Parts: sequence; C-alpha cells; structure tokens
Amino acid sequence: MKRTVLFYETPTGKSPVDKFIDSLDIPTQVKIVAALRYIETNSSVPAARFCKMKGTDGLWEVRVKHNRNIFRLLCFFDGAKLIVAALGFQKKTQKTPIREIRTAEKRKSDYFIQKEQP
Repeated sequence: MKRTVLFYETPTGKSPVDKFIDSLDIPTQVKIVAALRYIETNSSVPAARFCKMKGTDGLWEVRVKHNRNIFRLLCFFDGAKLIVAALGFQKKTQKTPIREIRTAEKRKSDYFIQKEQP
C-alpha cells in the first residue's frame, strides 16, 4: 500500500511541521524524514513507529527516537492513503500533552474546512 504524507498548511500557507523539522539538527531531520518515507512505502508499519492515538478525534502518532530524545508528529488521514502531519514536537513526558492533541485536532478541522473551499 503506497501512502502519501503531506504537511498541514495554515490558511496563510505556512507549515508548522516544516518549521518544527527545520528547527532540529540535521541528523534528527534525516531520521524523521526516513520514518515518514518508511510509513509511505510500507503497508505494515510497527505500532512502535506509527499508531492510532486513543481518546482523540482520529489522530495518529509518528514516533521517532534519536540520541535519547523522542519526537512526535501528530497526523490524521484524508482518505485511505493520504496522511496529513498536523503537528510536531519533542516529547518530554510519558503522556502526550493535551495541548498538543487539541492543537492537532484544531488543525485537522481547519484542514477539512480549507479543503471544502474553492
């Protein structure tokens, strides 16, 4: 199953996920991009790398570990094969902060509103 990952864009055309990834060092950027490519090209992805988040409005989590740091991208599906990355952050606690979940859910809602507009 071939999937496509794209980054959410605000109504003004900015990409918060792109900005987040650009703020990281090059080796971490490479690791995150590799994880996204893996998700795009493999039909079976281990839950340790990509899984649906419980208690959310259809959010999925991309997990990346690099140099004792943990990074997350919160995503959602638009159809069966399009994954939209809505938010990226460095995880510092065991539980995903509710603020991050709410931001990703808001961006998901905004994405579908933008999509409906001509």
